[in-house]
Amino acid sequence: MAALLETKRNVIAALARSVAYALLAAALICCGGALAADDSLYRAQTVVTGQGEPNRIIGFAACLEDVLIKVSGQPMLAGDRRLAAYKSRAKEFVSSFDYHDQYAGKPHHDEQGTRDRPYDLTAAFDAKKVDGILGRLDLKPWRSQRPVLGVFAEMQHGPKDTIVTSDGRDSDLQRDALAAAAVKRGMRFVLPDASALTNADVTAAGLLKVPPARLSAIVAPQGGEAILVGRLVWDDKDLGWATQWRMAWHGRDYAWQFRGVTFDEAFRRGVGGAAQVLSGNGDPARSR
Repeated sequence: MAALLETKRNVIAALARSVAYALLAAALICCGGALAADDSLYRAQTVVTGQGEPNRIIGFAACLEDVLIKVSGQPMLAGDRRLAAYKSRAKEFVSSFDYHDQYAGKPHHDEQGTRDRPYDLTAAFDAKKVDGILGRLDLKPWRSQRPVLGVFAEMQHGPKDTIVTSDGRDSDLQRDALAAAAVKRGMRFVLPDASALTNADVTAAGLLKVPPARLSAIVAPQGGEAILVGRLVWDDKDLGWATQWRMAWHGRDYAWQFRGVTFDEAFRRGVGGAAQVLSGNGDPARSR
């Protein structure tokens, strides 16, 4: 039953993730593999109900928080009480916005055709104003080139123990979740393919023991620069994933963990923690 609930939650979220994945793919294609121009860091997307102003204002607030996190590389801003005053005035910082109807092409039915119809709201924010907010929070925009993450993620669900790959059929939902997490945090990533793992004799059970240099050699041809390793184990008691993440950067090892989350949230925290390390904003383990 727990497994069915997890599957249902992630199937429901698949549409939103696929939209994010498409955005990431477009950015990579348009920019020749590099992250989109800086203005993409100042843009975020959320789901709202209808196109009325009250829900749009709520959406702007959510998008502003995401943009502040993405531009600074500091995931610990999520839920920070200092943001409340800025989020209440989020409309003042928006330079443009648009909607995408999630039910585009489908007939309108009752409330779904009016105020209850779901839309993807994309908001672009004024870069100078966002940078000003960060300055008042004693943070700086992370403008240096962002390394490409080489992500190695083990997922253990009962007897099934696998590594998320770029070409595995069983990895479709996880790839979409990683893409959504990367877009949300302004990062790029690559995954190993199944044959590369086999050739390197890297297995799911032994992943955490593999030296980063050996993993780096697997994804380096794809552009992977910083290695992020994760282990997600399903816990029936918590109805969520117990998660460990680790990475080595500039001669220092980092490790952080949490439990009781969906794999969407686990990947957001994994990629967000990596962004925190790479941006020089501290140790994810000490920030929680």
